[in-house]
Amino acid sequence: MSGILYVVATPIGNLEDMTYRAVRVLAEVALIAAEDTRHSRRLLDHYGIKTRLISCHEHNEQLRSSELLEWLQSGDDVALISDAGTPAIADPGYRLVRACRMASVPVVCVPGCNAMIAGLSISGLPTDNFRFAGFLPAKKSARRKLIEQLCPADHTLVFYESPHRLLAALADLQQFCGPGREIAIGRELTKKYEELFFGSLAAASEYFGQKTVKGELVLMLAAGEKEMPQETVEEALQRLHAEGGLSWKEIVKQVAKAHGLPGSEVYRRSLPLRQRD
Repeated sequence: MSGILYVVATPIGNLEDMTYRAVRVLAEVALIAAEDTRHSRRLLDHYGIKTRLISCHEHNEQLRSSELLEWLQSGDDVALISDAGTPAIADPGYRLVRACRMASVPVVCVPGCNAMIAGLSISGLPTDNFRFAGFLPAKKSARRKLIEQLCPADHTLVFYESPHRLLAALADLQQFCGPGREIAIGRELTKKYEELFFGSLAAASEYFGQKTVKGELVLMLAAGEKEMPQETVEEALQRLHAEGGLSWKEIVKQVAKAHGLPGSEVYRRSLPLRQRD
């Protein structure tokens, strides 16, 4: 029988955020595949874990996956960890997990820390519907193109960003989303100098522009405000009917979508207009 690949979340800052299960799994597996072995060795030493480490990072993951797959198929359990947080979430790991799936090798998650979820939980922004867009592009043109595309979203947007590009990112967000748009910025989450900024994009630019920004950043942008239609439901129904070309069914569907109303309500309100035809 093949071994199991454990995808193990590790702390994003505070070493006390390791779970009991994560410590046990890392101590029991035959091998740990780590993004940076030197970085991860400090974590393992803190918990007295002596398991062998092997590197598995962005530049060698595809090649290393074959080697790790051989270990697993020989019956050894392997754990995958990243420098911080949950592997394969804006971190290496996807290729290895996919290789295991394709080879029918069991993959088990050992959940724990994730900077995106940690930030959202204390952001004060709606979390019932959000989109994680990963790291913002480093190149200005690509970053601006992505921001312009995502800014109209009707849900919370989450990005990762590096300290030296924060002000440029905030400037682009202001241009396409407006200076008054709400944003929450988590910095150094779970660490000694943890900080959560909450306010407008304009205020964020002013605040972070007055200091040297250090540490990992999670940007959480509030949804854009929907523009309410300028005409009433009845006016919209009359206009579309007068323009012709659409059945009443299509007219009701379009008006319901534009006004954010149930189709049944718009249908009911269309009946007096239909009787005049």
